[in-house]
Amino acid sequence: MYRLLIAIVLLLSCENLGLAQTVKHSFLACGGETYIMDQDGKRTWTFAQSTRDGYVQPDGTIILAVNQSSSYPGGSVIEVKADGTEKVIWKGSQSEVNSVQPTADGNFVITEAGPLPRLLEVDRQGKIVTDFALDCQKENHHMQTRMARKLQDGTFLVPHLLDFAVRQYSAGGKVILSFDTTVQGDPERKIHSWPFTAIRQGNGRTMVCLTNGNRVVELDAGGKVVWQLTNDDLPGPWLQDPCGCQVLPNGNVVITSYAGGRKDPNAPKLIEVNRDKKVIWTHVDGKQSGIHHFQILDTNGQKLDGIPLK
Repeated sequence: MYRLLIAIVLLLSCENLGLAQTVKHSFLACGGETYIMDQDGKRTWTFAQSTRDGYVQPDGTIILAVNQSSSYPGGSVIEVKADGTEKVIWKGSQSEVNSVQPTADGNFVITEAGPLPRLLEVDRQGKIVTDFALDCQKENHHMQTRMARKLQDGTFLVPHLLDFAVRQYSAGGKVILSFDTTVQGDPERKIHSWPFTAIRQGNGRTMVCLTNGNRVVELDAGGKVVWQLTNDDLPGPWLQDPCGCQVLPNGNVVITSYAGGRKDPNAPKLIEVNRDKKVIWTHVDGKQSGIHHFQILDTNGQKLDGIPLK
């Protein structure tokens, strides 16, 4: 009965929003399962291993940060061509490979977690172009960092979970800016507002998913919260470990709830909201397997152009 009521609430909320039933997306999902889903909910491509990050490039090549395996105990970065051919770009040398980003000049930005957490930029042959140590705690490897991204000015934006910090590094690895993600009024950090994804937008603001704290915030250039989304803004407790995030060309924000579906099978895995915090689109699959990160590929059949902000 409880599940039925939740489903009715979801349906009614979508009907009241109007747009929610007319917007459809296809997307790449990285997590316990790795796949591309079309706008009608059909999986059109799958990858056998679990992943943490990934991009579909304009030519159809898919770049994936792959979890640890017997073949690659430190994780890996794998390129999958449109014809299914696979190539290992990078074999992780420590505990985990937690993110990968294709750059405009054809390289890849990678983070390694471990005793010596670091950021690397490598070319397609795996040759190191950039390599510097990350300024974060070393005790908990898994909670060191996630979605590192190279910015247009050649610097790097890196979220550090247990440090409650988003740090911007120079091309040489020097910290030039640091945002504290501690919730105001919570100096003991009882709310685990761990930054997972940080997106620098064209207006200089930074969108940040704060995973265990179940918040998404937008920070101005000084680190002040100028917009945020919490479960109080949604029809239900839909933000359940929000990990990945993407800012769409129209300004809407899509968020993945990694734990969505574990406690309630009707809870969305993906949520799109506009800046007025109105729900525009949701993806519900009823599975416990979470989506770690994702990439929205098109909207109502219209391919998204440009570099994805994710």
